[in-house]
Amino acid sequence: MIAKIGIIGGGNIGGVLVQEIANRRLARSIGLVDVKGPAVASGKCLDIAEGIPVINVDIAIEGSKSYEVIKDAQIVLNTAGVPRTVRADGSIPTREELLATNLQITNMVADGIRSYCPEAIVISVANPLDAIVFRLFQRLNISKNRLIGMAGVLDSTRYRYFVAQAAGVSVESVNAMVLGGHGDTMVPVRSCCQIGGIPVEEFLAVDVLDKIEERVRNAGAEIVGLMGTGSAFVSPAWSAIEMVESIVFDKKKILPCCVLLEGEYGVNGYFVGVPVVLGAEGREKIIEIKLTDTEKQAFDKSVEAVKKTVAEVKAIA
Repeated sequence: MIAKIGIIGGGNIGGVLVQEIANRRLARSIGLVDVKGPAVASGKCLDIAEGIPVINVDIAIEGSKSYEVIKDAQIVLNTAGVPRTVRADGSIPTREELLATNLQITNMVADGIRSYCPEAIVISVANPLDAIVFRLFQRLNISKNRLIGMAGVLDSTRYRYFVAQAAGVSVESVNAMVLGGHGDTMVPVRSCCQIGGIPVEEFLAVDVLDKIEERVRNAGAEIVGLMGTGSAFVSPAWSAIEMVESIVFDKKKILPCCVLLEGEYGVNGYFVGVPVVLGAEGREKIIEIKLTDTEKQAFDKSVEAVKKTVAEVKAIA
């Protein structure tokens, strides 16, 4: 347990994060900030705080419209942004189409972090993930180990779930990893996917795996289409919590995260999803795994998509 965790954004993901941090006893204090509309953050925090006696934990939970509520947080989770929702014509905006609006929100987020908890480890969840993390890096005076994007954990857990369902096995027996950008070009790494330590191809036919991997790439949009308003929020929050736990308890788990690459995987100066060791210092080590030729080509294509998005970020103030 650490002293304090701050959460930016009082939407669905932010609310689940507050609940899980309390349930798992990850911090003695939680601060939730949401600057828009009514006192959403205060209301959610009061609702959760009133239930604290049921789980028998002493924890301070406070919500506010002011960033001061995250003052001195050791870990900050950024969820602030406009979510994907179905348009009137039935289409679903891509994560990248949210770019301009969410970059403006991110500018305010960066100002808040810089003012109240400049030494925090920052985990960003907001979309478009790769672009938002890059903008935070532009505006924060932050070391590379303390800025991490959450996407790969979520994409990988979706991969694990779909494989387990198709193979008729427990999700606990499935290991899987998704690398690259958090978008349509993400790369489910089949060569790393195993069931009980056995290559996944021993259980599922190639055409089945192809369909699963395509579903992984479109999993976010699938949920948006089903819900109509809003997007996935429980699985993203749980995925971020897995990262928080690895940092708080110095577990040094190897998890796919969006981090700054400086030559690894042949990429320099961009935030891309790769396996990293997460511990008390944040991102402690990047793990370079051997990809097949096909996977490497797909990874390079994904990196090019990230570069294109970053170019757009640089063009927007």
